[in-house]
Amino acid sequence: MSTPLIVFIAIIALFLISAVKILLEYERGVVFRLGRIVGARGPGFIFIIPFIEKIVKVSLRVITMDVPPQDVITKDNVSVKVNAVVYFRVLEPIKAIIEVENYLYATSQLAQTTLRSVLGQVELDDLLAERDTLNLKLQEVLDKQTDAWGIKVTLVEVKYVDLPQEMQRAMAKQAEAERERRAKVIAAKGEFQASEKLTEAANIMSKNPMSLQLRFLQSLIEMSNDKSSTILLPLPMELIRPFMDKYKDEKE
Repeated sequence: MSTPLIVFIAIIALFLISAVKILLEYERGVVFRLGRIVGARGPGFIFIIPFIEKIVKVSLRVITMDVPPQDVITKDNVSVKVNAVVYFRVLEPIKAIIEVENYLYATSQLAQTTLRSVLGQVELDDLLAERDTLNLKLQEVLDKQTDAWGIKVTLVEVKYVDLPQEMQRAMAKQAEAERERRAKVIAAKGEFQASEKLTEAANIMSKNPMSLQLRFLQSLIEMSNDKSSTILLPLPMELIRPFMDKYKDEKE
């Protein structure tokens, strides 16, 4: 085999190798021909013209992006550090390539500024308690702004809120005071309910004197279980009442 033929076969082989591209199921290739956009191709085998066409691969999988801690000043002038995570994916590969220089970097920067902007409009209590509402609002704002880039933001989650030490101590004192208040309220409600029941019992016993005597005897039985105690028994009025009535009648 002559040398020119070998060179020709080698050139053809290199041409075919550079012309054939394999894209995975989750990948798309944005093809440029002499600088002009041709379209998106894939997945599977695709053919491009070497030195004339250029391909840029784009992944369509959901991308998890960690937003670095941001210094946020809340509406009530409390400085906190907030970290978040953003989940997004490319829906339109052509827009993701031609509308923004680097869609990963651009989305990261936009997420940081949006985090500071949105959370700076709420108070600290809402930031700690209304986490789900704020996550939804962040997702809506980011999704609206990245729509022109062919990107869909599916979820935004605030991971943690780092409070200053003095604010943590103040919140701990506030929580302790709240627990004490609840304990006092519960104790007061218990005393009130007990007084109501005692009043009802007193009204019932006042209508039947014998029930009072039975309660008296029951109390004696309960106290007699403790052998170390000394019990002084008052004389029931019901026993001496006949004598008092008779004495009163004779005096009159």
